[in-house]
Amino acid sequence: MKKRIYMTYPTELVKEPLLYQANRQFKVVTNIRQATVSDKVGIVALELDGEPDEIERLIKFFSDKGVKVEPIELDIIE
Repeated sequence: MKKRIYMTYPTELVKEPLLYQANRQFKVVTNIRQATVSDKVGIVALELDGEPDEIERLIKFFSDKGVKVEPIELDIIE
């Protein structure tokens, strides 16, 4: 299953290696499709590929860390 999400990192998490941690902890392939990062905010369009329950666990991991996660509704990142 593939799923696309937008992740918005708050200032205090911009320098945290959350994608690295996610790749170590979950059996989900992450593919950065677009990103904008500054000292104050990080916005990442991320494609996730894996089993549905594992993807949901990964999304919960990001949310629990304080990252705002939103689905990409339209298939615009091809």
